[in-house]
Amino acid sequence: MSGKTPVIIPRIHEAEHTPVWQSELARAVRSTEELLQLLALDPESVKTGPRTDGFPLRVPRGFVRRMQAGNAQDPLLLQVLPVPAETATTAGYQLDPLQETTTMPVPGLLHKYRGRALLTVTGACAIHCRYCFRRHFPYTDANPTGEQWMNAVRYLGAHTDIHELILSGGDPLSLTDGRLAQLSGQLDTISHLHTLRIHTRTPVVLPERIDSGLLDWIARRSQRVVMVIHCNHPNEIDDSVITAMQQLAQAGVTLLNQSVLLKAVNDDTGTLVRLSERLFAAGVLPYYLHQLDRVQGAAHFEVDDLRARKLHAGMRERLPGYLVPRLVREEPGAPGKTLLI
Repeated sequence: MSGKTPVIIPRIHEAEHTPVWQSELARAVRSTEELLQLLALDPESVKTGPRTDGFPLRVPRGFVRRMQAGNAQDPLLLQVLPVPAETATTAGYQLDPLQETTTMPVPGLLHKYRGRALLTVTGACAIHCRYCFRRHFPYTDANPTGEQWMNAVRYLGAHTDIHELILSGGDPLSLTDGRLAQLSGQLDTISHLHTLRIHTRTPVVLPERIDSGLLDWIARRSQRVVMVIHCNHPNEIDDSVITAMQQLAQAGVTLLNQSVLLKAVNDDTGTLVRLSERLFAAGVLPYYLHQLDRVQGAAHFEVDDLRARKLHAGMRERLPGYLVPRLVREEPGAPGKTLLI
């Protein structure tokens, strides 16, 4: 990007038989001290939150390279840097803001909406976004592995009205190709599952994950594959992300994007317009612009509904309709997303 000072992060030799993405994931930055050092930021001048084992910092180095060195307000940095505001208890914010644990007929399987269900196949992510609505999710108890996996498969097989299965988490693409193959093998035997939807941020923050092994797994799917990526700011999309999107499109994947409206990150019409244009250039259609899910620890990111509607109106004035995402909020117990316009 013009005017940016590049962040120099040395690369290391990759093990011959280890996929590049796994090596990059293993090298992810895990301390605020190292992150600030890489960005040439003085730790004394940047307020960071306390260490927490429950939701620690984690960010791939390739994503760090897209941040602007010396800029403590970089919109990519603000999404991942723990800050003191996360420790505040805010009225109206909850540990489970969408009451997802009440919608699980079996552990790890969420059945909230007609015609589709969601599997939290892992609690792991390539990056820890500080506004994550599942940052307090009980993944240990909601883990569809072992016998619980068979219970989930039996539930899906018995409910013939479920035509679409969403793989979520965590991030399903943090699983290895072998693990994905294990999970999906039995899904292929359920004839009424026509669509496999993957919710993932990994192709944006770790585009190395889109390799020949994953593309081969996609090619062997009996269902239509839809991938809903998660990108919040145009600076997140560099040439490596565009290449990853092109490879997915060539594999027949339908590519959509969902963003979260975040204070000081993308609550600006110009930024949101550039995001839609950048996504389209990469072959991805804007899908949803979400209002923040009110999870404890994320209140400092919230944008009020009035401002959100004004920003969305500005997008409609400057973009063709197919590049304007739907402004929505997810509410517990609602039959679908709630449109805010």
